[in-house]
Amino acid sequence: MWLLRKPAVTGRLETDFLLPVPVGSVIHLRAEILGISGRKVYSRCEGRLNAADGPVAIRAQSLFVIVDMQHFLDSAPEDYITRIQGNPALMREIDSSFEVNP
Repeated sequence: MWLLRKPAVTGRLETDFLLPVPVGSVIHLRAEILGISGRKVYSRCEGRLNAADGPVAIRAQSLFVIVDMQHFLDSAPEDYITRIQGNPALMREIDSSFEVNP
């Protein structure tokens, strides 16, 4: 979960589209954490159309569950890690500020 800099999975995601969002539109998102209970993280998000002060087009509420990185390694395809490590372009895309220490 980007806001906490911890890995998480989506437990529930409810999205309401208040306006049509044409293909190619730019959506400006603002997300906040509403609360944390154990490993559960409750959040909401608002999406504005084409500008930070544009009309609200999307509202969402979510529940994320914090997990450790092993969760992703255990459920990844067998060659997943090898393929990523063998592709320098993918390795450059990894945001080092998002690393999580065990």
